[in-house]
Amino acid sequence: MSNPFAEDEGPQPPQILKTAVEIQANLRLLLDNHIPLLIRFAERNQRYQTYLVEISREKGWIAFDELIPSDGERLMASAEPFQVEGYYEGVRIAWNNGHPVHRDELDGAPCYWAHLPDQILYHQRRNAYRAPLSAQPVAVELSGKSIKKPLKGKVLDMSATGCKLSFPGDLQNSLQAGQVYENLSAKLPFGTITTAAELRHVVFDEKLDLTFCGMRFYRIGGLTQRQVERFVYQLQREARRDQAGRFS
Repeated sequence: MSNPFAEDEGPQPPQILKTAVEIQANLRLLLDNHIPLLIRFAERNQRYQTYLVEISREKGWIAFDELIPSDGERLMASAEPFQVEGYYEGVRIAWNNGHPVHRDELDGAPCYWAHLPDQILYHQRRNAYRAPLSAQPVAVELSGKSIKKPLKGKVLDMSATGCKLSFPGDLQNSLQAGQVYENLSAKLPFGTITTAAELRHVVFDEKLDLTFCGMRFYRIGGLTQRQVERFVYQLQREARRDQAGRFS
């Protein structure tokens, strides 16, 4: 089983959080923001998706939603150890569970109670400002030698070093983390940029029927880099102006 506490590449080194306050605060981010979680069982390649649905600080338990695909519930019931990971605003939050998990119901829906982890990995994978693009959607196309047909989607946010994309449907089996894709083309307001990009992580949200991809620009050219930085700076300036207006 891979170890989520292993050293990982990134702008900042990973941290191991061990205090109850730190652990619960980060789990609360995953819960409150309905962040999709990936579960991998020991010695198995299949990945399962779930969500945190409850945190009981007093009892020392957390509750997971049902697993997708559903055959993961059999592995839960057999008490196989597993790893959990989720991404929140560029931060990877991960932990291991080696304790038995108990099936139950929460508000009339099935759930699985597991022990609160005694430590979690907190890894800030980027240190550049990442600007959200909710107000002005940007179309994107991803293609390369390993993609049979170009994928069309949207840019959700962008920084000087990478971006977050969304594509319709489930592409988890079509895309591979660590793979460099030769062409990522985004239609920015002042022109289209094209660069190679490395896929850092991929998550499918079944409820939204969308695949979310974290990308890091790979060997980006000087002119393209300046265009990206100009665009991000413009968004950052607008966000600050809007924030100042709300508090004036």
